[in-house]
Amino acid sequence: MNQHNNDKTKGLDFDAVVVGAGFGGLYAVHKLRNELGLNVRAYDNGADVGGTWYWNRYPGALSDTESFLYRLSFDKELLEEGDWKHNYLTQPEILGYMNTVADRFDLRLSYQFNTKVTATHFNEETNFWEVTTDKGETVTAKFLVTGLGLLSATNVPKFKGMETFKGEQYHTARWPSSGVDLKGKRVGVIGTGSTGVQVIIATAPEVEHLTVFQRTPQYSVPIGLRVQSDAEKAEIKANYEEIWKQAKSSAVAFGFEESTISAVEVSKEEQERVFEEAWNTGGGFRFMFNTFSDIAINPEANEAAANFIRKKIKEIVKDPETARKLMPTGLYAKRPLCDNGYYNTFNRDNVSLVDVKENPIVELTPNGVRTTDGEYELDVLIYATGFDAVDGNYTKIDMRGRGGVTVSEKWADGPTGYLGMTNTDFPNLFMILGPNGPFTNLPPSIETQVEWITDTVKYMVDKGFSTIEPTVEAENDWVETCRSIADMTLFPKAESWIFGANIPGKKNAVYFYLGGLGNYRKALEEAGYKNFVFDHAMANV
Repeated sequence: MNQHNNDKTKGLDFDAVVVGAGFGGLYAVHKLRNELGLNVRAYDNGADVGGTWYWNRYPGALSDTESFLYRLSFDKELLEEGDWKHNYLTQPEILGYMNTVADRFDLRLSYQFNTKVTATHFNEETNFWEVTTDKGETVTAKFLVTGLGLLSATNVPKFKGMETFKGEQYHTARWPSSGVDLKGKRVGVIGTGSTGVQVIIATAPEVEHLTVFQRTPQYSVPIGLRVQSDAEKAEIKANYEEIWKQAKSSAVAFGFEESTISAVEVSKEEQERVFEEAWNTGGGFRFMFNTFSDIAINPEANEAAANFIRKKIKEIVKDPETARKLMPTGLYAKRPLCDNGYYNTFNRDNVSLVDVKENPIVELTPNGVRTTDGEYELDVLIYATGFDAVDGNYTKIDMRGRGGVTVSEKWADGPTGYLGMTNTDFPNLFMILGPNGPFTNLPPSIETQVEWITDTVKYMVDKGFSTIEPTVEAENDWVETCRSIADMTLFPKAESWIFGANIPGKKNAVYFYLGGLGNYRKALEEAGYKNFVFDHAMANV
């Protein structure tokens, strides 16, 4: 890499530091090191590659994206060799795939594992990032690329008496790699989001008794899990070019055409037929976006979808009181869940449901959980309480930009960020899946962003620029764009992690660009570099 020959640039340890070993971090190391030939150091706090899939080893862990699209598309041979058993991938399969990627491109060579980045400070004298780890090491780099993960900063609730509980306690996102033996035990699960739903289904058949502590009932549809034949996989591979082209130009990038038909413009019978077909096919995003075009934006269409799911709950769940507790009443406007037999699990004799809105948890006792209606004795307590999403991992690092401004200060009223990847006052910082990036199946979005980041780094190296950051106007406009698109939908009206509502005291803010991946890719193309300032000293050149 070209260095300006002055004293300030001496002592640069690396061209780029990459943080994270999930899809984003791995692809960034490959692009920056193997394609651009840069000197790259990467860190991850896990013992190996995998990112969120390294940590989330809980029973039943499954992707909600179909197998053929939950992977990277940049290498044709890698796609061709890909194999899977079912139409959705389990956690061990995803981790196996990520190991394959790391092996094939020799990515571990650049990684230091079991290492947590604790601080990243931008030095204005040198225009370098100083990156400090929990091993007491500080290195310098021109570029800082963060693949910290959207859903990886764990959210552990604080209950009175947690330390007194004599049984075992686990968070789903920090599940022991050796596994946990739950056979014949009295198990409690707190949380019924996507993870909670999967854990409940997987553990119910093997435990003596399962007590589910539910705060908010969920709308969930069948996932439609089935074995995929070799013939079906061969056909997918033969059409991969078209499939990826379609995914990257679509809204949610889940491998289907989003519907253009309004639910309110068809008859009730047609609504019912379309919903029934989607229910039988399976897939959460399919149910929300492949059925009708306006479920996420029109209250009437949304209620039609919600009502259909409610009727299904009533049909499936035999005990009327349990069905009542499981019945969501609000908007169907969170990340759309899908499952492999969730509601049916509550027909089991060894599963009971506690509504903690009606009967809040008072404390943990040595023997279990006490709510306002009594004590539930447990041997094991599982927290399926999700994540401090999007910005949670950033605010946990002592991250400082120009003038010593911290990310926490900068994002006090909600995370800013231009194009979901860059931030004013934080030169040469590139965030993969940073705030206000696309809300989609993630690998295609990750590829889009890593490719943009790599192109930008190459552009800077070729031109000899030392720094890049967006203008304040561009950043404000982008956040405003994200807010106005979000406000056209029903999503902000439902309390969910998509807007930070699951974390006590966290401001409700916009965290995503909800305009779809196709439009996001167009926005990147149209923006070019006109909204960026290169080299403060050369800003007017």
